[in-house]
Amino acid sequence: MIDAALIQQCADRALKSEIVEMFIDRAGSQDPLAITVRSGNRIVLVPKPTTSDEALALIRDNLGRNTVRVGITQYPAGLGIIGAGQLKPDLVDTCENIRMGTALFARVYRIVTKWYGSPTAKDVLPQVFDDAIIAWQTGYFEGVAVFRAEDPGDVKLTEPQPVRRDGAETQAGLLESGTKPDAPADAVAPDANKAGIRIDLSGIGGRP
Repeated sequence: MIDAALIQQCADRALKSEIVEMFIDRAGSQDPLAITVRSGNRIVLVPKPTTSDEALALIRDNLGRNTVRVGITQYPAGLGIIGAGQLKPDLVDTCENIRMGTALFARVYRIVTKWYGSPTAKDVLPQVFDDAIIAWQTGYFEGVAVFRAEDPGDVKLTEPQPVRRDGAETQAGLLESGTKPDAPADAVAPDANKAGIRIDLSGIGGRP
């Protein structure tokens, strides 16, 4: 669990602390050096970095060829960067990663909230948040590349109350059912740690 004082100090002011905690819990990592690398929808196994220098080297090695997510917020490492030489240590600094990640997620959340018509009904808010999380994980919402889309500006972001939803309506349900939301080929896949088993090994060790 990320320290509440750290969230208070570093997170974007547009998001309440409770929303930041939910965001990191659903889409982020507890490890500031966490690097997730994907090629399309496939996870690329990479060594776990133990220092910021190792983490940055790993990002540079994969940037441009694969999709790379970084740190506490699993920030998209290649966003706004033309070449690997432009990478900054900020990406793996805990406070800076939270600052950048929550500012970008706030924009994504505003895009999704505006599409829904800025709803206030308590039974709708969890779905809006779910879709914002999926948009963060995939990079797309309703065909729009949310990380590059224009910020809709003054959209009120309301904390959703936890509601137990039908598994088919959530990202977890999509993974468990073996289906994926429609998205372009270069979209970022969901969290590797939450992905379902995709290879049937049940026949190994059986009789010939």
